[in-house]
Amino acid sequence: MLKSGSLLKRLTLLVGIGLMTSANSGCVLWADWLQLEFLAGGFFGTTPLIPVSPYYSELIEETYKREERYDKVPILDPVEGEHAPLFCQDPPSPDEVMTALPNETSGGLAFFAETTRNNVRMVVEPIVDRIDECRFYPMVGPARLHHCHYKCTVYYDKIIRSDWPVPFRHEDETVQVVYIDHDHLIRCAGPASK
Repeated sequence: MLKSGSLLKRLTLLVGIGLMTSANSGCVLWADWLQLEFLAGGFFGTTPLIPVSPYYSELIEETYKREERYDKVPILDPVEGEHAPLFCQDPPSPDEVMTALPNETSGGLAFFAETTRNNVRMVVEPIVDRIDECRFYPMVGPARLHHCHYKCTVYYDKIIRSDWPVPFRHEDETVQVVYIDHDHLIRCAGPASK
């Protein structure tokens, strides 16, 4: 068993050796690193580089992904023919359903508080499938609005786990319902030709 005085001497010796080797190594370290940060900031016309947590960069990526994939209303060309299929053909994908769920699993600290979803099962049911009459939409022109609404029921096992200070694990069967709209515009065809 080491005495506290002996441990303090060893720690002081280790810190002293570390400082001497870092000062005499010839590497670009503390002062030069800070100077390079300000030079790079001046070159790019920004502030010095600031480290960003992966959690926040992931939030930004998810926002852009949601906007690009799911938040835009598509404009389809007119459907030709008297008996052309005009029904909802694109139910929500599992990725879209999981994106629409409230994010209860983010923000936890590893080993302190982790929340996970296991054994995920989804049931997707169409609720509304109807087409409005032709009308004028700005920046689109004459078009019909096709309403496609879905009820998505998600069943999963929610696990809350912590390993420190008191280890515990809580598992709960959870059901959440999400309503997703896949409304889209269909351009109106011109007058019938003879």
